[in-house]
Amino acid sequence: MLSRILSNDLPRSRVLAAILVALFLALALTPFLIPGVKALNVAAKVLVFIVLVASFDLLLGYTGIVSFAHTMFFGIGAYGIAIASTRMGPGWGALAVGLAVALVLSFLLALAIGLFSLRVRAIFFSMITLAFAAAFQTLASQLSEVTGGEDGLTFKMPELLSPAFQLMEEPLFGVSLDGRLICYYLLFAVTVLLFLAMLRIVNSPFGRVLQAIRENEFRAEAIGYRVVVYRTISSILSALFATVAGAMLAIWLRYNGPDTTLSFEIMLDVLLIVVIGGMGTIYGAAIGSGLFVVAQSYLQDLLKLASEAVAGVPGLAALLSPDRWLLWLGLLFVLSVYYFPTGVVGRLRSLRMPSARDRRPSGDLVENQ
Repeated sequence: MLSRILSNDLPRSRVLAAILVALFLALALTPFLIPGVKALNVAAKVLVFIVLVASFDLLLGYTGIVSFAHTMFFGIGAYGIAIASTRMGPGWGALAVGLAVALVLSFLLALAIGLFSLRVRAIFFSMITLAFAAAFQTLASQLSEVTGGEDGLTFKMPELLSPAFQLMEEPLFGVSLDGRLICYYLLFAVTVLLFLAMLRIVNSPFGRVLQAIRENEFRAEAIGYRVVVYRTISSILSALFATVAGAMLAIWLRYNGPDTTLSFEIMLDVLLIVVIGGMGTIYGAAIGSGLFVVAQSYLQDLLKLASEAVAGVPGLAALLSPDRWLLWLGLLFVLSVYYFPTGVVGRLRSLRMPSARDRRPSGDLVENQ
């Protein structure tokens, strides 16, 4: 049953399986285990990045396509929700219309990029997608009447998702059951469904063809697969998943602006997370997102505690200053790449216990030959 749910792509490592279960339980129980606004915001951001990074890995890790336009689709989803909610008012209809329009726009743009650009090789395709992303960010910044310009758009959610909504008057295990909590578990449910959907896609015959194209594009084309068609479909699917991730972030923040979803820094974060978690593994998107977002959110707090603990040592206290958190985050990334060159998932899978056949003495193999 579990194998069927996970599309026959089991973790293949007890340690990896334990980490995935721990991550699932941590995200499911965060509101009750770590009460507070910051913890809930961090957990929600992890959920959004799991979908966003997994959708990008569908391109980079499974198809071998390096695209810098991924945040464009992320922004389209967020702006779809923001613009519809601003124009139509808070309501489920506005969310449905905004998401539908965003998905259609992302589909058309991904199709255009796929048809006109995927025949271009390597770095040239990356530059074309970068140009698309930069143009869209500029457009979003200048169309202030529609997008709010640099200030962005602030909007309201349906009453059920509003912080003012109370499901129960009495707290449950000390946690208030309000609209914010309902919104979080809505994101949690959507993330789980999309994660399983992407896991199914990459383990389907379609996903196997994508991996064949990644390994040897010319051989895949020689045996009859239309490489451009498969790469275009992969680009479209990736764009649609990224659009939903952007919509999730907008629903959670109730705000969207150019720096929130269209910033190139987000694109760099996605690339880092893919490398940390492991390219070509949907599980890596989940683990990498959890590690990166938590480190990014709490590293300053840890450095502040460390700096105060060594306050008597001037040089060391300055080195551990919270203002230098980016330095330490970069150092952690370098170490993770050095010790986990195939990502966390790849490393853990390579360390799994050998099977009974692998443990047979070499003499037995010789005798059987």
